[in-house]
Amino acid sequence: MANPSLLILAGDGIGPEVMAEVKKIIAWMGDKRGVTFDVSEDLVGGCAYDAHGTPLHDDTMAKAQAVDAVLLGAVGGPKYDTLDFSVKPERGLLRLRKEMDLYSNLRPAQCFDALADFSSLKQDVIAGLDIMIVRELTSGVYFGEPRGIFTEGNERVGINTQRYTESEIARVARSAFELARKRGNKVCSMEKANVMESGILWRQVVQEIHDKEYADVELSHMYADAGAMQLTRWPKQFDVIVTDNLFGDLLSDLAAMLTGSLGMLPSASLGAPMANGRPKALYEPVHGSAPDIAGQGKANPIACILSFAMALRYSFDMGDEATRVESAVEKVLADGVRTADLMGPAGGTPVSTSQMGDAIVAALDASL
Repeated sequence: MANPSLLILAGDGIGPEVMAEVKKIIAWMGDKRGVTFDVSEDLVGGCAYDAHGTPLHDDTMAKAQAVDAVLLGAVGGPKYDTLDFSVKPERGLLRLRKEMDLYSNLRPAQCFDALADFSSLKQDVIAGLDIMIVRELTSGVYFGEPRGIFTEGNERVGINTQRYTESEIARVARSAFELARKRGNKVCSMEKANVMESGILWRQVVQEIHDKEYADVELSHMYADAGAMQLTRWPKQFDVIVTDNLFGDLLSDLAAMLTGSLGMLPSASLGAPMANGRPKALYEPVHGSAPDIAGQGKANPIACILSFAMALRYSFDMGDEATRVESAVEKVLADGVRTADLMGPAGGTPVSTSQMGDAIVAALDASL
């Protein structure tokens, strides 16, 4: 059989730095576990605009459609703030999501024991946290039409349209229920059915899918604003949360900070199965390009490394290898190894981006 194929799009800012540490893990997999990937690389975001005048070249888009999975670092930076909206770096990422039809965005929020006192919440509230937010990614207010800035009378008006079809809601609901069956068998659907017609439809369709296909899974509904409050009050009440594009964007970043640092959180964006049975897939850390620390060796590579672990689990059916990587990260943190973003009140000397990657590779060696 052919090796699984992986397209690396390191992107901008700290993207290349954290991706360099993922490449160490990929190399280790080949050297020590006999797991070899066909890896190719290309440009996305600001660096793609610099090279081609577009944040995602058509050739790169074609490569992304052809591989088994895409691993992305980060896009954007102040250098590109004055560009027209249509060619801003983020449009490259949005194009990947849209044209690959990556409708199900998985954002885990897990608190490692070694970092339980690092969150702004009390330790008993956060210790042992392990939840998954499933965000619909290719529709809703970020893609609905009409959209734009228009002139009405003597003033400007900005318009964005929240729009969902039954089928768009149904497929992401199924994704959440399938995940829940492998976890705590519990789903909470969040929307604003009290004030939005799209929220009413969302609640109806999720309930219908549950009743017809997933009656064994516990289902609850919650308004998204109440959900945000409950995430900060007692997050461990949740297992899988499913929500729309806009609310998912907000709630997943809130959940990310429950763990103490955006530098710790991976994500997966999945679509329909390809001919080989693997889903269309893009994996990326939740953090941005962090231009203020780019090139300084301060970036935390763990989120990007854990994103690769998600690729092992969801694209390549290598759950044991994914767990091996995750356990290596947990061991390194338990040993007190920290990048600057993970330095707590006790102080200490933070390690560099590359030193963190080396420590995780060493922990992988020790696992053999």
